[in-house]
Amino acid sequence: MGDDGVGEDVLRVVIADDQALVRTGFGMILAADGIEVTAEAADGAEAVAAVRRTRPDVVLMDIRMPVMDGIEATRRILAADTAGETRVIILTTYDLDHYVYAALTTGASGFLLKDVTPEHLVSAIRLVRSGDALLAPSITRRLIERFARREESLSSAGSHHDLSGLTPRELEVLRLLATGLSNAELAQRLVLSPTTVKTHIGRILSKLDLRDRVQAVVLAYESGLITPGGTADDTLRDT
Repeated sequence: MGDDGVGEDVLRVVIADDQALVRTGFGMILAADGIEVTAEAADGAEAVAAVRRTRPDVVLMDIRMPVMDGIEATRRILAADTAGETRVIILTTYDLDHYVYAALTTGASGFLLKDVTPEHLVSAIRLVRSGDALLAPSITRRLIERFARREESLSSAGSHHDLSGLTPRELEVLRLLATGLSNAELAQRLVLSPTTVKTHIGRILSKLDLRDRVQAVVLAYESGLITPGGTADDTLRDT
C-alpha cells in the first residue's frame, strides 16, 4: 500500500457494474488505498466509452449488465488500439459461470467474486496492473476444466492454436503452468531459478501472442496440451 504514494504512479481504475451500491462500495475501498477511480459505468457500453476516455490501468467489469454485457465490453476494450496496457478483471457472483470462461478467452486477466475482501480486491488490482494475471488455481483451473472441452466440442473445429514454435522446455513449462503451479513451484519442479522460469513464461506469451498466464492456461486446455483432470505429476510423466 506504500507509505504515502509519493514518487509512485497513481493506479487508475474504471468500475463497471449495473448496481450503484457495488460501484460506490468498491470506489470507497479503492480511494482509501490511494487508487484513483477515473470513471464508473452502469453498463458495458458506458464502460467501453469510459476506457476510451480515461485510459485506466485496470477495469473492474461486471458480466451481466444492460445495453452491453461485460463479455462484449471486454472484447471491445482489449481489441481497441486505445486499450494500451489496460487490464480487465471480471466481477462475478458465481465462481463456476460459463460467462466468466467466455470473458477469460477474450483476454480478461482474471476474475473476482463480488464478496471479495477489501484487502484481496486491492491486492488483485495491483497484481494485474503489474502485468501478472489473477490466477487462483483452485477456482480458475476448475472453471477452465469445466468449460474448455464443452466449448471445443461445440465448435467441432478442433484446435486453432499452433504450438509448433515452442521449444520442448517451453511446452513443459506451459503444461505445468496450466496445472496451476506458481512460478516458485515451477522453479522447484523443474530445478530452475525463478528468473529462468519467468523468462520461459515471457517467451511463451510472446510466441503465442498472449496477454498473460490466464490466456496461457485457457490455450493449454483448448489445444489439448493438457486434459481436464490432469495433474502436474501426470504432465511430467507425459513429457
